[in-house]
Amino acid sequence: MSQYEKVIILDFGGQYAHLIASRIRREQVLAEIYNPDEVTPEELNKPEIKGIILSGGPQSVYEDGSPQCDLAIFKLGKPVLGICYGHQYLSQSLGGTVTPGKHGKEYGRAEVKIDENCPLFKDIPKESVFWMSHGDSVTKLGDGFSTCGSSENCPQAAVWDKDRNLYGIQFHPEVTHSKYGSQLLKNFLDICAVKGDWTIEQYLDDQADVLRKKIGDKNIILFVSGGVDSTVCFSFLSKIIGKDRVKGLFVDTGLLRHEEVEFVEREIRNIGADLTVLRESNTFLGNLEGKTDPEEKREIIGNTFLEVQRKYFSDNQIGDDTLLAQGTIYPDTIETGATKNSVKIKTHHNRVPEIQKLIDDGKVIEPIADLYKDEVRALGEALGLPKELVWRHPFPGPGLGVRILCSAEKIEKLSLAVTDYKYVQYRTLPLKSVGVQGDFRTYRNPAILETKERDLETLEKISTELINKSEIINRVLYPLSDNKFETCEVISCDLDPARVQRLQKADHIVSQVLLEMNLYSEIWQFPVVLAPISFDGKGIESVILRPIDSIDAMSATVGKLPWEFFETVTNKILSDTDISSVFLDITSKPPGTIEWE
Repeated sequence: MSQYEKVIILDFGGQYAHLIASRIRREQVLAEIYNPDEVTPEELNKPEIKGIILSGGPQSVYEDGSPQCDLAIFKLGKPVLGICYGHQYLSQSLGGTVTPGKHGKEYGRAEVKIDENCPLFKDIPKESVFWMSHGDSVTKLGDGFSTCGSSENCPQAAVWDKDRNLYGIQFHPEVTHSKYGSQLLKNFLDICAVKGDWTIEQYLDDQADVLRKKIGDKNIILFVSGGVDSTVCFSFLSKIIGKDRVKGLFVDTGLLRHEEVEFVEREIRNIGADLTVLRESNTFLGNLEGKTDPEEKREIIGNTFLEVQRKYFSDNQIGDDTLLAQGTIYPDTIETGATKNSVKIKTHHNRVPEIQKLIDDGKVIEPIADLYKDEVRALGEALGLPKELVWRHPFPGPGLGVRILCSAEKIEKLSLAVTDYKYVQYRTLPLKSVGVQGDFRTYRNPAILETKERDLETLEKISTELINKSEIINRVLYPLSDNKFETCEVISCDLDPARVQRLQKADHIVSQVLLEMNLYSEIWQFPVVLAPISFDGKGIESVILRPIDSIDAMSATVGKLPWEFFETVTNKILSDTDISSVFLDITSKPPGTIEWE
């Protein structure tokens, strides 16, 4: 690929390093990712390298052992853009100061005021929405730098050195919810003076060549789920090596949606797949019995897939002439801490240690592991897959197993205190969920918001502000049911068949109402979560609705569906007397992950 012009990304461990590359590739410019402590200035001084981007990262630049690069890189005369950690590292390395918490933390939406004289902000309004995810800030500029952007909590949200073509921004232009993020990255490419001589189609052609060499004359067994990732993966492999060498295995884990098994069997066979269905619900639910920890549940599910695979391989005498394939995509790997300087947000079921060992041993291939959901869909369309398969809502590999919260502890009739925050009140719940703040995993409490506000965009802003100011909250819920929420009880429970059926019923209601109201295509994904908590002595569990607006799963906002939808769904779900209450999760990503576990 050396014939193409390139922009190099130095990966300091941020979740979004590969997302930056994806955004650059969309502009027909090849982006490659290097480890900052391994690449030399000589390597980056090649004529085809037109610019350098420093990614975000989970550490603080002033900590011992934080990732660094050779400072001679900044003297090459090539344009440099530092993002988040990269912005802080650039500033501190060239005489500035970075400090924690002086102006508060920022996660999610932020209004940034910009200096239009800076070429990085060409054709961008003076006040624009960008996505923040940081706890540290640049508090003193280095020599030659001036401020060209600021937010309420970050006076040095953007800086530049005009003479040296160096730029630093605290926010993340690469996430889709930075409204003018694409324009900013285009502006940086203009500064780099690239022609744009590379396409995603060329990347896919190159990947096909790589896969053919990896596979050789071996056959492939691919675990399929019916979701877009594994379906596109199957079709892609079939095109590369032929359908007769690719066999699909579909595992009924007992953690699937209502009538999902029948749908997958029908649709996957309709595209010509050689599909075998393994009925293993008793195996999965048996292995999960008594388990309540989210990480342990994910690992058990991943290892059980392996257990099922080994048994199938043994029973069918499948040996070294066959490789295992997975439809893993990049967000799955980066949240597991798969890049050198990153930290783990949560374990993906395709990244449990035993599967990682198989990958390291060359026994697993992942054809679409460098792609994002939007790119996977584009590939599916190019391969001629049916629209109803390409545009299905994403569904996690562990299924409802990560949407059914469990509790090792029983809590009886706990009074929920009201806390005042500005013009709203909230109650903190005795449960925890996974979140992501500043490239770190959080495991904190959700809060119930008490307000008469019903504008979803405003509610989302309130949620972000409340989480940014709190040390114990990483999600905010809006009550859809008519409860007082004065007391609550938490049942001690694991993941059993009755609870799976309870969530399947609520999840099916959501899906049906989306279809009936012609709203299915208006939303990117819609997790429905079951929580073992009840309120005011009513029912035994609660349901949380999590409508998601996203493109690539790396950032997300609350799906802006009409209130009529939420009212209809709530009334139908509450017809189940086991359900105590229904909530709407109004948390963006960051600070909340899409799934609760």
